[in-house]
Amino acid sequence: MTNRTAAARYARALFDVAVKDHDLQEVEASLAQFQGLVTGHNTLTQVFHNPAIPAQRKRAIVVELLGQLPSVAIPVSRLLTLLAERDRLVLLADVVQAFRVRLLKHQGIVEAEVVTAEPLSPEQTAQVERKLADASGCQIRLKSSVDPEILGGIVARFGGTVYDGSVANHFQRLRTSLLG
Repeated sequence: MTNRTAAARYARALFDVAVKDHDLQEVEASLAQFQGLVTGHNTLTQVFHNPAIPAQRKRAIVVELLGQLPSVAIPVSRLLTLLAERDRLVLLADVVQAFRVRLLKHQGIVEAEVVTAEPLSPEQTAQVERKLADASGCQIRLKSSVDPEILGGIVARFGGTVYDGSVANHFQRLRTSLLG
């Protein structure tokens, strides 16, 4: 089983437990807070990724850290303790990502990435969000980036679909059709 598959299972289990009795936003925030703590300390990251350090020692560190954080959702603290006991803390970043994807899906939100040759104005951004929302039937959370190599137009990725309306893509299709 790959790390992402295992992380997705842990995230699904956390989601299934949290959706019943907890605020999902709070759970996600707690998970992200702990991940930020770990990634912010290089030594801590090395300890959690080092297979030579016993799982019980890692568990003790996690319990100590959780005791110092202001308010960690109970399902998150249980999951983190379980990951430490099973020496699976290397999955933390993937668990956070998989939980976020599941949470967004539950909320009916689709993350979309838009690439343009020049930055979009706020009006253009709103228009792109509306068009993608109409196409997907979901609320859109838009991330935009700039890549001058597309020359013009737009490339949108969301929900496993890519809409490539870039000038560079049109030139490539024209070249292919002319050269056979």
